[in-house]
Amino acid sequence: MPPVHPNADINHSSDKKEYKNLTTHDSSLTTYSYLCPMSDLTIYNTLSRQKEKFEPINPPYVGLYCCGPTVYSDVHLGNTRTFISFDLVYRYLKFLGYKVRYVRNITDAGHLTNEAGEGKNRMEDQAKLEKLEPMEIVQKYTVGFHEVCRLFNLLPPTIEPTATGHIVEQIEMTQKLIDNGVAYASNGSVYFDVNAYNAKGNNYGKLSGRNIDELIAGYRDLDGQDEKRNPIDFALWKKASQEHIMQWNSPWGSGFPGWHLECSVMSTKYLGKQFDIHAGGMDLKFPHHECEIAQNVGACGNEPVRYWMHTNMLNFNGQKMSKSLGNSILPMQFITGEHPLLDKPYSAMTVRFLFMQSHYSSELDITIKGLQDAEKGLRKLMNAAKYLAELKFDIAASDEQQDKLIQELCNECKTVMDDDFNAPKLLATLYELATQINIYYNDGKKVSNISKATFNLLQTTYNGYLFDVLGLSDEAAAGNNEALDKVMQLVIDIRKQSRETKDWTTSDKIRDALKNAGIEIKDSKDGTTYEIG
Repeated sequence: MPPVHPNADINHSSDKKEYKNLTTHDSSLTTYSYLCPMSDLTIYNTLSRQKEKFEPINPPYVGLYCCGPTVYSDVHLGNTRTFISFDLVYRYLKFLGYKVRYVRNITDAGHLTNEAGEGKNRMEDQAKLEKLEPMEIVQKYTVGFHEVCRLFNLLPPTIEPTATGHIVEQIEMTQKLIDNGVAYASNGSVYFDVNAYNAKGNNYGKLSGRNIDELIAGYRDLDGQDEKRNPIDFALWKKASQEHIMQWNSPWGSGFPGWHLECSVMSTKYLGKQFDIHAGGMDLKFPHHECEIAQNVGACGNEPVRYWMHTNMLNFNGQKMSKSLGNSILPMQFITGEHPLLDKPYSAMTVRFLFMQSHYSSELDITIKGLQDAEKGLRKLMNAAKYLAELKFDIAASDEQQDKLIQELCNECKTVMDDDFNAPKLLATLYELATQINIYYNDGKKVSNISKATFNLLQTTYNGYLFDVLGLSDEAAAGNNEALDKVMQLVIDIRKQSRETKDWTTSDKIRDALKNAGIEIKDSKDGTTYEIG
């Protein structure tokens, strides 16, 4: 198996310079574009059930694996939250200066319809429903997933492997598990032997905290149990019926891999026998991640992952999101507004912002008011970023207290993110910085009561955490607003003329109409401007 990175053992003398702390003229201030990887980052480890200091296996390299989508349908909102959450993790690790290999798979084969690794194939079932080939289904929903990733500003992973692209490796790991005495062939299928695994001193169920006896009782009535030595044994390779379209040759006959196997294969292939972080939704803790641990330990002889991370569930108006309740909303439906529970369309950045307001490990309850507040909060931060770009530093005596305030707020950004990627506290700190930026902006767009070093720190920190770490973007600014600017300038000129002639009725009417449209007019000694939001 390859190391975390192919060249991890090479002495990169030039790279090492990159990781020195970059300081301003004031040695107490640090710009956070590149930090030494020896950071104070802590991560809540689902396996140990406590926060642990992050210590990469092979610093400054970090191996990060996230379970990707099963591409048989549109990616749902819970999945989207997971991918956005670990996009944040990926971004922050890179921001700290780590060299991250981020692997996020595509499940395009082997995902059956129940937890025990039995039932029908999801891709083939959907293909029959839509009267398409299974790989047409895969392509259709992979393209859709990538579009959601683009709209929600997710960085692409370093590697995006597919299950069908690693059939050979899955067969090889299955054979290794058989050779190691923790798997067995039965009627053309191969199953992982949980009892044999535990007899070797292992503990199947330690990640999820599941009780083996209870699991066995729950699996007794499922189909396909007659092939197994134990009801809890899960499929590594499934025998395919003649009509099964997606099947491959193997030493045990024609079939297809089990769902759990692919992630063990692809994570170890690209990140090594042991890597730093494995991420996914809480719903994957059992059986998927539990089975991954067993497969990796059984094949490689060691624990595969140092830090297990899981996102929590989504609710809508206090209820679990589900199709049966009619409150399951797809990511694209937020953007179009085409859902009976939505009052209007909401931008992808608004939804991303809403997700950031709740810690990734906490349940998140989506409400219309929450969406409306997120929209306003996002606009406030984006306006502050725009103002910050317009501020000019004015050489004057700095105010020691103001200097200290800005420095502390900037340092607080790193402190809260080092505490298990605490995005909600980061947003709260950025709000405080935005308030200070607004004060400077309203005071003639100049900064004269803090030092130049502190002003530079403010710019670097605010923009770095808002755009690079949180992955937010100004959607209003991203579009072509040239035409809107021209129209608004005409409106502003008409309003100005009305005020000069003391036509307050027309002036107020223009202001109120714009406000109802979500456009705020701002008058200052430097002139009149407008804001959307």
